[in-house]
Amino acid sequence: MTRHTLLALALVGTIGCGSKLEADAAAPKAAAKAEPASQTSTKGAFRVVEVANGLAMPWAVAFLPDGRYLVTERAGVLRIVGADGSVSKAVTGVPAVFAESQGGLLDVVLSPSFAQDGLVYLSYAEPGEGGKAPAGTAVARGKLEGEALTGVEVIYRQAPKLSKGHHFGSRLVFDDQGFLFVTQGEHNERATSQDLDKLQGKLVRLNADGSVPQDNPFVGRDGVRPEIFSYGHRNMQGAALHPVTRKLWTSEHGPKGGDEVNIPEAGKNYGWPLITYGVNYSGLKIPEAEGTEKDGLEQPHHYWAKSPALSGMAFANAPSAWKGNLFLGALSDRNLIRLELDGDRIASEERLLGDLGSRIRDVREGPDGNLYVLTEDANGKLLRLEPPKA
Repeated sequence: MTRHTLLALALVGTIGCGSKLEADAAAPKAAAKAEPASQTSTKGAFRVVEVANGLAMPWAVAFLPDGRYLVTERAGVLRIVGADGSVSKAVTGVPAVFAESQGGLLDVVLSPSFAQDGLVYLSYAEPGEGGKAPAGTAVARGKLEGEALTGVEVIYRQAPKLSKGHHFGSRLVFDDQGFLFVTQGEHNERATSQDLDKLQGKLVRLNADGSVPQDNPFVGRDGVRPEIFSYGHRNMQGAALHPVTRKLWTSEHGPKGGDEVNIPEAGKNYGWPLITYGVNYSGLKIPEAEGTEKDGLEQPHHYWAKSPALSGMAFANAPSAWKGNLFLGALSDRNLIRLELDGDRIASEERLLGDLGSRIRDVREGPDGNLYVLTEDANGKLLRLEPPKA
């Protein structure tokens, strides 16, 4: 058993238990790749191709212009995966992360001007004083030069830091105007989602350098954080721009039940924990919850009575039988959710990849029009899904 495999097994054991994680900088040794497999959707047959394996609890993938991939590992490692499936040593320059329980290195996206500036953006759980809890969600950016990030700067810090290891979010999405959306969690401190002087449980909107856009909905209001775009969220771990409307869609974990998809609007309150379709994991109601509806609070665009534990999300936009569909990773249900849309309305649902038995942590549409999925396992994989033909 390699040291990297031992690390990955240790990572699996930390979910929900709060053990400290240590990153391994060495390039992992890949196992033999699985042969491409044909699977069936209600829209037709599709192929599942293993691009790479040997990843330790991967969290997010981004596509480099030269056909390589950037993949985050939760212990705090950023790796470059080659088109041939080779996996690099750890990219240097990544900020120190709080890699306990649900914390660690999270999302990765390229600057909209990557061809000119070479900037890579990372979201992560940032440790508090002395490298310990409480921790908070942060965003840093640096220039990718070879296998190093240089000139790294932290452009956003969630304040105050409250998390002992839970509910960090976090996905990063640039919109067409170049604004950066950062999804977050409420650190398992429910009431903070409603506190506008705190950044927990908020979707924030920033300029690319981390400064605040002057048209954000709460700019200029006393006692309110100007970064806030919307609030009343629990733990948003998925976000994507709709390919036609170009609106941001987000997904978030409910408690036990009540996972949601939303189309957040500026200044709106999405209700957590005052309204919810879920209950505590004990089965008891959320103490603050006043039911499932309340005046002034937004209803979820779509919700699940039983939580699939939603993670990454992506729209399929390339020509195929899946064009226009929304895909979401499911951690607890260990499958990929495919939603057919009628306009913005969710018309039907199908579950894919259930035979893998893997937690699906991220899903993205690649520049080649295929879907890419990360499985969150001791031997995490990057998979390419070649959609059914239209």
